[in-house]
Amino acid sequence: MDSNLSAPLSRRHALATIAACLAGPAFADAYPARPVKLVVGYAPGGSVDVIGRIVANVLAASLRQAVVVDNQAGAAGAIGAQRVALAPADGYTLLAGTINELAATLAVNPAQKYDPRKDFTPIALVATAPVLLVASPRTGVKNLDEFFALVKRNPGKYSYGTSGVGSLQHFAGELVKQRAGVSLVHVPYRSGSTLTTDLVGGAVDFAGLSPTVIAPFLQGGRIVPLGVTSATRWPGLPQVPALGEHPLLKGYDLSGWFALEGPRNLPPDIVQRLRAAWQEGLQDPAVRKRLEENGALAAQGNEDLAQMTRDDVDRFAALAKFANIRE
Repeated sequence: MDSNLSAPLSRRHALATIAACLAGPAFADAYPARPVKLVVGYAPGGSVDVIGRIVANVLAASLRQAVVVDNQAGAAGAIGAQRVALAPADGYTLLAGTINELAATLAVNPAQKYDPRKDFTPIALVATAPVLLVASPRTGVKNLDEFFALVKRNPGKYSYGTSGVGSLQHFAGELVKQRAGVSLVHVPYRSGSTLTTDLVGGAVDFAGLSPTVIAPFLQGGRIVPLGVTSATRWPGLPQVPALGEHPLLKGYDLSGWFALEGPRNLPPDIVQRLRAAWQEGLQDPAVRKRLEENGALAAQGNEDLAQMTRDDVDRFAALAKFANIRE
């Protein structure tokens, strides 16, 4: 064959080979080719932001690419979630989400512009975190038996504070009311620190808060711990019972969770890459310790995040109907 003819054919063959590689697995192997944005729907410095940054560091180390946290605070995380729901499904915009914007907010705002069951690609459950039911020392309550005895004798007289209408803490309190048949007045707060101050001072009687937020106040009895909302006791406070241990709340379990999600229709190879990166990070005891220091327990790694989301959306919808909760 004439060399003048063979050269163009060779070039055409080379170009075809490159194109095939770009369209196939080799292109997927190149992900991520640029920095990844990890949206956190809460302000910097809070517990969700801290956990989001743990996730970002783990992913960056495994993917060998920068993962930049983008705080988009507002509407209990829903503003950030909506941005990710509308982002291109290319793996470069992800969500470090929570049970609030990925399950609870739909129950209190049916007009929400995204559906957490349909508009995201679940990647991995990151961690779970309980709510701690606590009492002001001015109530005189020391344990769950005394709590139930007091509020049953005085229906509607005592209050419980939370971080806002439709928050996990709000739903946790409503589930206690529903299961135990007690009456408490809900008092929503904009700030956990303000709620803690009012609880210590007796302006509010009971509250649902993160165990890490109020850990310093447990010393000296400035706040009295009654129980955690998880199915089992929290390792950070092993002396505090799970609410489900009490006969009136048998089987009670309403933990919060943190998850890594992408937009709908995220390609399976990218999902697998990201999931593997997080699973790799979970093998590091230092990562698990950092999560626990921030009130969260690392996920096991075999959870069905999509099913968890569907179950919690249904559960919150039922609780919202029971308590007539709407934004």
